[in-house]
Amino acid sequence: MPTRILPAVGDADAVRSLTTLLSQLPDAEPVPPVADSTQLVDTLARLAAESIEELPEIVVVHERIGPVPALELIREVALRFPAVGVILVTSDASPGLFSAAMDSGARGLVALPLGYEELVNRVQAVAQWSVGVRRHLGHGGDVFSGVGGRVVTVSGAKGGVGATLAAIQIALAAQASGHSTALVDMDLQSGDVASYLDVQFRRSVVDLAGIADISPRVLADAVFRHDTGVALLLAPGEGERGEEVTDRATRQIVSALRSRYEVVVLDCGAQMSGAGAAAVEMADTALLLTTPDVVAVRAAKRTVRMWDRLQVRKAEETTVVVNRHTRGTEIQPPLIQRITGTAVAGTAIPAHFKELQSAVDAGRIHELDHRSVVKQALWALAAELGLVKVTEAAQKGGRFRGDRGAVSLRRRRETGGGG
Repeated sequence: MPTRILPAVGDADAVRSLTTLLSQLPDAEPVPPVADSTQLVDTLARLAAESIEELPEIVVVHERIGPVPALELIREVALRFPAVGVILVTSDASPGLFSAAMDSGARGLVALPLGYEELVNRVQAVAQWSVGVRRHLGHGGDVFSGVGGRVVTVSGAKGGVGATLAAIQIALAAQASGHSTALVDMDLQSGDVASYLDVQFRRSVVDLAGIADISPRVLADAVFRHDTGVALLLAPGEGERGEEVTDRATRQIVSALRSRYEVVVLDCGAQMSGAGAAAVEMADTALLLTTPDVVAVRAAKRTVRMWDRLQVRKAEETTVVVNRHTRGTEIQPPLIQRITGTAVAGTAIPAHFKELQSAVDAGRIHELDHRSVVKQALWALAAELGLVKVTEAAQKGGRFRGDRGAVSLRRRRETGGGG
């Protein structure tokens, strides 16, 4: 059976030389190359969703791949797709880089300029390893298949629009429906997840920032298991320590969480940092909360444009959620959609702070009454995102009714956008 090899190379000349050499290897079947890290992960995820057998046995990562650095990309591939062997192609064949590549999960390293003998020996060895792993996975019962958990980021267009409350309720809805769920407070300077849930825990996301290899045991030591079952990774108690969480550390932390939990929800706050930008870039779904007022909608538009300029996320890949919606406001979701150029969630969250105040003040937001129209709407939003089945959410979070709770975008359109 031929060995399928997927080259991940960003440079056109390097693609040609690598694919030419790979095509000469015995029993090798090079597949169409991918040009960047995002395309590689998306391709592997799509194939893994079909079957583990659809994945290539080997991925060859060139040192000049981007935008994610090669070693970080190798770490993510190794965590999410453990049946795929990764070979790093690099001009630096020093013992230090070799050790770093192995620590990241690579199964081999080939030096530039490429040589036939070195490449064929390494490909054959990694192919044998991959076949052995797949044989184990095929008879290993409930073994993680490598597709990885769903990552959802929740950001605020500005402070005070309700991003933290939304992130918590989305995580609670996912956990209640049977998904193993982690909630991460990435509002590193002023995160309030612990306060909303009345939690005191000395460990935080900072404790993972300096760790090169986040093992399951290390991750378990850093998270707090809440009474609801949600795993919490909290912001540091000393806000200044948030600077220790770099964009690189964030990628490692999110990848580790993604490999252990089915749903990972990150509260990114309203202040853009390198860590927050990395989280939004990695997210499968990026939510941006706004309220239906001029100041907040302008802030949402600025945020969307900034993400686009920084190549964090395109506007059409962002979903705006309208919080504190009322039928009487002049600014309705369709208008917000036109202003921001984003998608707008079909579920709007109604304005009803009075029913929240006692739960927020007590730090018991997880005990919010099931009859709460705000909770009903947020759980309906979780269902809209595919994180919970509507029937399950209706049983545990309350019924979803457009007259008092969630407001569907379809209904607004049918009635002329009047909300």
